Amino acid sequence: MSEHTITAVGRVDAGKGASRRLRRAGQIPAVVYGGSAEPVSIQLAHEKTWVASQNEWFYSSILNLEIDGKAEKVLLRDMQRHPYKQVIMHLDFMRVDENAAIRVNVPLHFLNQDTSPAGKASGVVVSHNLNEIGVSCLPKDLPEFIEVDLAGLNPGDIVHLSELKLPAGVEIPELKLGKEHDVAVVTASYVQAEPEPEGEGAEGEGA
Repeated sequence: MSEHTITAVGRVDAGKGASRRLRRAGQIPAVVYGGSAEPVSIQLAHEKTWVASQNEWFYSSILNLEIDGKAEKVLLRDMQRHPYKQVIMHLDFMRVDENAAIRVNVPLHFLNQDTSPAGKASGVVVSHNLNEIGVSCLPKDLPEFIEVDLAGLNPGDIVHLSELKLPAGVEIPELKLGKEHDVAVVTASYVQAEPEPEGEGAEGEGA
């Protein structure tokens, strides 16, 4: 698991007016909560945080959040964006207990699809029904992503949730709820050609 550090500064001012002033100054109002400590209001530089937010790890990895030089392990739990501007309005971070299991949505990375039998076959469409899955694990075991190797995918195959290869210490809670929750992650389906409308061929010949 790679480590990613985000820098923040503590703040005292609260309320909508204070948040507006921060945004005008190129800062993002945010809060850190959870664990045995009280919630803390913080602010982050928008430009650096926006660049970080373009990466998958910002949403699915444990972050080192440095507040006035003191680091805490956190997960991003909520992000409020401006409806049409490229602006982050507010962030919520949750403290992480390194000895307690956490539930996080982790992205899937699909490998070797183009070179698989299904990927090379004509008339076959490979569909990714899920692009991320919810996992449970200790913070130290949290992967940034899970690889799905499709090298052996054949036309007509279905890859189910239970077939994913998970890192040690990682499990999918959804699978404990019953067989009906073992959903399809990838499908390689034949595409049926649409039949020509009746009479179209005859009209073409007459013309």
